Amino acid sequence: MAQPRHASPHWWRSAVIYQVYVRSFADGDGDGTGDLAGVRARLPYLAGLGVDALWFTPWYVSPMKDGGYDVADYRAVDPAFGTLAEAEKLIAEARELGIRTIVDIVPNHVSDQHPWFRAALAGGPERALFHFRPGRGPHGELPPNDWRSEFGGPAWSRLPDGDWYLHLFAPEQPDLDWSHPAVCQEHEDILRFWFERGVAGVRIDSAALLAKDPDLPDFVEGEAPHPYVDRDELHDVYRSWRAIADEYGGIFVGEVWLPDTERFARYLRPDELHTAFNFSFMTCPWDAGRLRGAIDETLAEHAPVGAPATWVLCNHDVTRTVTRYGRADTGFDFATKAFGTPTDLVLGTCRARAAALLSLALPGAVYVYQGEELGLPEADIPLDRIEDPMHTRSGGIDPGRDGCRVPLPWAAEAPYAGFGSREEPWLPQPADWASYAADRQAADAGSMLALYRRAIELRPAFGDGPLTWLPAPDGVLAFTRVRGATCVVNLADAPADLPAHTELLLGSGPLDIEGRLPKDTAVWLRA
Repeated sequence: MAQPRHASPHWWRSAVIYQVYVRSFADGDGDGTGDLAGVRARLPYLAGLGVDALWFTPWYVSPMKDGGYDVADYRAVDPAFGTLAEAEKLIAEARELGIRTIVDIVPNHVSDQHPWFRAALAGGPERALFHFRPGRGPHGELPPNDWRSEFGGPAWSRLPDGDWYLHLFAPEQPDLDWSHPAVCQEHEDILRFWFERGVAGVRIDSAALLAKDPDLPDFVEGEAPHPYVDRDELHDVYRSWRAIADEYGGIFVGEVWLPDTERFARYLRPDELHTAFNFSFMTCPWDAGRLRGAIDETLAEHAPVGAPATWVLCNHDVTRTVTRYGRADTGFDFATKAFGTPTDLVLGTCRARAAALLSLALPGAVYVYQGEELGLPEADIPLDRIEDPMHTRSGGIDPGRDGCRVPLPWAAEAPYAGFGSREEPWLPQPADWASYAADRQAADAGSMLALYRRAIELRPAFGDGPLTWLPAPDGVLAFTRVRGATCVVNLADAPADLPAHTELLLGSGPLDIEGRLPKDTAVWLRA
């Protein structure tokens, strides 16, 4: 068996981890939906990219009311993707190529088709595993409290018997009651199930939302503790999980959105989660001061607990990097799609190339969402093809997340850009998708794919030591790491002189005729 690219037990501290959204990665059986057979066929591509691990969004049995994050059975693979045996083969084959596997766990809620919830609706004792409450008002016609769903609208739905149940996301995703021992035990068993099948780690969805105030009070802005976010009792759950991970040499990465840096760091104490996603960097506009502030704050909040930072430019929930960075920086939410904002894809691609070198030079782990290495922009999805519940629940105001989930282009001359389908994929590809195809980029030394491959190959030049900022003009970020490699990113309007160096290792674009760094360009230098 091949050794993993990072044989150290601390591989996760500096790994490059590639996020696979299975439904849109590659179609192995031609039915229009990506599957595990498609991923297995593309493992050589991923090995050639040089990544250390693959993080898979949920591949479990699901009605797909929220892209697989509504899980009906954690111990089986959805037939649209393949079988459990095929998942086991994928884990083993990736490991043969030196690539670890991370699976996704969604502990806050299950699908309304989960056996527990179906039994609860039938009046069984499983009702105690969820948050069922009578309504308010003279006839119980009002929700039990004023909580709002993350997808818009009330966080409660009423049943024919008059009771209401809690769902912080879609109605098809009822929240579990984590004060019940059976809920805790079930998830510990699920962790063991997947660790025993060879996964190296687990990504925890909505990791700060599990525990709720047992009184389920109305939400009061600014009141502490929050009734359902970042509650103290949640840390006992993750301590018990950490003990299980340590048995198998596994790791956790948590999806933790918290503005309080001290509270955030508590999840990364040595007996809890190994890492947590850093979202402040991802949501920054293309501004040197803002990006440096996000980097400094991220490193500072991780330092007290000795945890490595994580860096990500995009994932399955946010607008793709090329599109975000191609917009004017004028007050919209950079993590979501803005209506009526024109996008300059040439500018966005230039900045996305520079951002790739910036993120890959920072200390810690880097997550790369599928298609970012191809420079894919956000796709416009026809209204009648949007599947994301965020769009429906918002009354059409929110465009949803399907624009970053469009099936990947693999072969420029093949039908549906080589995604593998005999019929149109589950989401339509833009007409120009073939121009981004992996086979075309593999033959182009100046492509985004070539840049990512070379950057991941050269990344060890920075070592795993701390970051030291270097003097630089306004609008320019320059830092070095312990081995002497230097990263310089020019976000100013004018070209910038490079610091003294012995070799230019890599550039996101060419230098100007005077050897200066143009705007929206990054380089790696050897001191």
